[in-house]
Amino acid sequence: MAETDRWQPMSRAPRDGTRILVTVRSAEQGSAEVDVAYWGRSDQLGGEGWRAADSTPGAVVEYSEPELQCWMPLPIASPASEDRPAAWEGERIEEVDGSGI
Repeated sequence: MAETDRWQPMSRAPRDGTRILVTVRSAEQGSAEVDVAYWGRSDQLGGEGWRAADSTPGAVVEYSEPELQCWMPLPIASPASEDRPAAWEGERIEEVDGSGI
């Protein structure tokens, strides 16, 4: 495992918008967890800081520096990886409860 594939101090985390894995410290609200986050620059919704990658405008989840313990790059999927399942090539699977549209 390369050094860059291990947990690293937040002081070394990229602050260029790159999505990374972060360890959110345990708190009164729950145990420690891993999330995907990025450094967001200042915009009309607030200041710059660490944001959850699944945030949406108007519902931004921000992490304060003390909430995050460490980070690592997102794993890279290799196109030739034998661990990835092949795409479904069988008969079409009918939808059970409609299309949802």
